[in-house]
Amino acid sequence: MIATALAKVVSTPARLVVIAFASLITLGTILLVLPVAVDAAGAVGVQDALFISTSASTVTGLATVDIAGFSLFGELVILGLIQVGGFGVMTIGSVLALVVLERVGLRQRMVAQAEIGLVDIGELSRLLWAIARITVVVEASLALVLFARFWQGGYEDGPVSSAYSAVFHSVASFNNAGISLYSDNLARFVGDPFVTLPVTASFTVGGLGFPLLVELWRRRPGRVGAAQRRARPRDGGSNGARGHGGRRRSIAGVAEPTRAQPWSLHARMTLTATGVLLVIGPAMVCALEWSNPDTLGDLDVGGKLLAGWFQGVTPRTAGFNTVPIGAMNETTLFGTTVLMFIGAGPASTSGGIKVTTAAVLCAVIYAEVRGDRDVNIFRRRIPPSMVRASLTILLLSVGLVVGTSLVLMAAEGIELTAALFESASAFGTVGLSTGVTGSLGTAGHLVLVVVMFFGRVGPVTFATAIALRSDLRLYRHPEERPIIG
Repeated sequence: MIATALAKVVSTPARLVVIAFASLITLGTILLVLPVAVDAAGAVGVQDALFISTSASTVTGLATVDIAGFSLFGELVILGLIQVGGFGVMTIGSVLALVVLERVGLRQRMVAQAEIGLVDIGELSRLLWAIARITVVVEASLALVLFARFWQGGYEDGPVSSAYSAVFHSVASFNNAGISLYSDNLARFVGDPFVTLPVTASFTVGGLGFPLLVELWRRRPGRVGAAQRRARPRDGGSNGARGHGGRRRSIAGVAEPTRAQPWSLHARMTLTATGVLLVIGPAMVCALEWSNPDTLGDLDVGGKLLAGWFQGVTPRTAGFNTVPIGAMNETTLFGTTVLMFIGAGPASTSGGIKVTTAAVLCAVIYAEVRGDRDVNIFRRRIPPSMVRASLTILLLSVGLVVGTSLVLMAAEGIELTAALFESASAFGTVGLSTGVTGSLGTAGHLVLVVVMFFGRVGPVTFATAIALRSDLRLYRHPEERPIIG
């Protein structure tokens, strides 16, 4: 009976993803509560260990205690939780299965599909290898840049500490974790473009989403050129390796295009929405904080633009800060809350409702205003199921953020702006805070733990995971139109 119940619990990939993240958080809590995880002068209780473990595993960045108070062992545990949580428990499991077994079973493919949002389940093996290569390339590149700057700029004592700090912040950046080894986060680098610009590039790339990154990886100039050269017939004769439709079979038996293929709708939507938010965010921060003496006001013009850029793009779930968030104007905090709620690309290391969801909802509004029958984006029709999914994600997310804000206001006595900001930060797995997270009580911390977990797993995945069954109705009710508006 126990085996049957367990099989029912893990019968769907979504449930298994939830269980995997819960297990990762539990393991991290156990390791962080050990005496060896903190400095000799300090101690971390179960509540703080659970909060930090959840924050690292969900790549959020909120903290109830100073990360600098952990020992090297504790910092390495946090670093491991960030990497595993960002890359995805099931994705890493599938990559390891590829290394050991040179194949992936159907169950593992389904689990990884639920975790990283694949469309074609047959391409999982090649996709996972591409994800692993992209992760290594981006994190290693940023680590090298930060190592040189930390060492030569005098930010660290020597090459060893510079290398360690560079690797830690590289992993935290690409995975959009926002956790820093420094007590002031990245405030000491507010005027250093050699640190802030590479960091923003890294977490922007990480926020694009693995499907888009893989599409970009496959379209890199060297790969396309090589594929086209291999596709050309030799000695003027026909190429015997060609398949149907002018496509050439690769060694792995997978057809490769001989000419450039059109961008997918997902890629065009994600890149367009990302570009729009990368303009709106920094412009908003610069406009609203330009003369604020507690944030950008005391910086020169170049420093204001650099700090405004960094603080305008980091709400898209990166979570780092170079200026004090609590000192921002209320209008800036509200605008940042909206950016955190939207988030970045789907199937990425970020949270929020995702930019594609926001794009679909904007297209729905545009279609309704115009009186169009269909919802179209880039001359492609969005199916009704995607519209319903987008509306469901929006309403669930709004309900969660608003409900969490009400709980924080009632239980902790904090004001609306701060409560809404912390709630959106936890849901969007951002990590920015106005400074009230550490002062919250047990109830507030536990609420944020649940919201961070929910924000990482995803509203739809979470709802699917806890659903006991899914019924297919064999009938439809009569249609009737109520009065709305």
